[in-house]
Amino acid sequence: MNDATHRGRTVIVIFGAAVRPDGSPSTALWRRVQAAYAFGRLQDNAIYVPTGAVGRHGPSEASVMARLLREQGVPGQNILLEETGTSTLTSTRAVLRLLRAQDRHLGPVYAATSAYHLVRCIVLMRLAGLSGRACPPCPRPAARNFRKRWYWRLREVVALPVDIAVMGALRLFGRV
Repeated sequence: MNDATHRGRTVIVIFGAAVRPDGSPSTALWRRVQAAYAFGRLQDNAIYVPTGAVGRHGPSEASVMARLLREQGVPGQNILLEETGTSTLTSTRAVLRLLRAQDRHLGPVYAATSAYHLVRCIVLMRLAGLSGRACPPCPRPAARNFRKRWYWRLREVVALPVDIAVMGALRLFGRV
């Protein structure tokens, strides 16, 4: 496909999560892919952008997500891997570069991630110049571990203003 056929198509950025020691997806990673796939099926020929480098365990988060998408029947030409992002901020910047290079940033761009993480992803995408919309997260039963549930929420409370400040500085100095 040439770049002109991608212009205006829905792009779904799937933000990474942990890969297990055996190379299988964590529950969070699997849920993010399921949410992206369910939403993408409602779109006209969506482009999926799984993002995430190799974390504690290989392979890369992006390649594990791409495999899950292909197993569900998503054609390879509808998947753009972004395997350099090591955080929400670096993944957002890398996706922006990737979409600009492919001339695919003109259509709507959705974030597929966990519910607690969605606000930060959308804010960073918009600060980077992408349309930044929410892909509905996969329904999830309430976490059984109260501490773990609140750990992730409180982490976002700290990370959001830090990432906003960094992205703002990057924009100020023309690095976005």
